[in-house]
Amino acid sequence: MTARTLVVLRHARAVNASGLADRERPLSADGEHDARRVGEALAAQGLRPDLVLCSPSVRTRQTANLALPGADVLFEPAIYEAYPDELLTLIRRSDPQVRTLVLVGHNPGVHELVSQLTEDDGDAGFPPGAFAVIEVDGEWTELDVGRGIARWSPKES
Repeated sequence: MTARTLVVLRHARAVNASGLADRERPLSADGEHDARRVGEALAAQGLRPDLVLCSPSVRTRQTANLALPGADVLFEPAIYEAYPDELLTLIRRSDPQVRTLVLVGHNPGVHELVSQLTEDDGDAGFPPGAFAVIEVDGEWTELDVGRGIARWSPKES
């Protein structure tokens, strides 16, 4: 059995601009700062993604680029507005060679996914820029509800 690491990251803070489509909202200056801090925190834990699955919205793309510069990013339209079961399906399709996978998405889907995988009640919430590091025993195809072990989550920040 091979251990894998899943990092679930909610995009950092975005601007609230009237007249701008939700998918086009960029990060705020604070959000850009927060995204860089996420990258520093992941690097401090020795986490370098083999692959990043990212929603195509502007704020998620910016979060991925600032937090994980140089990472291999696959923009996946299904992540935008996805439910946890849809996110889990995408993760299960990951190449078996991927050992560290980062998913960059939106609430409530990412928060609910973390809660389900780790069987955590989710009381800590999942604010913009929050991430959870989840240890996965076995193959991505075997990942299911309650099968992840939280190594770090917003509750511990």
